[in-house]
Amino acid sequence: MNPFEEKIRQLRAGEIDKIAVSREEFFLFREAWSKQEDKKFFRGIAGLKGNITYVYDTTIV
Repeated sequence: MNPFEEKIRQLRAGEIDKIAVSREEFFLFREAWSKQEDKKFFRGIAGLKGNITYVYDTTIV
């Protein structure tokens, strides 16, 4: 099982505020994210050296 599947579920449920994804983990995260029906609500915030922080924001259209 992809470890990001559980983190995505927790983020959606409000149990956690964000998911930090390193450059090395990106494709593993993307695999889990692409299976989500509500993937448009996951907003990525770019950081330094390829790191991305994802938040769940239902106000995005």
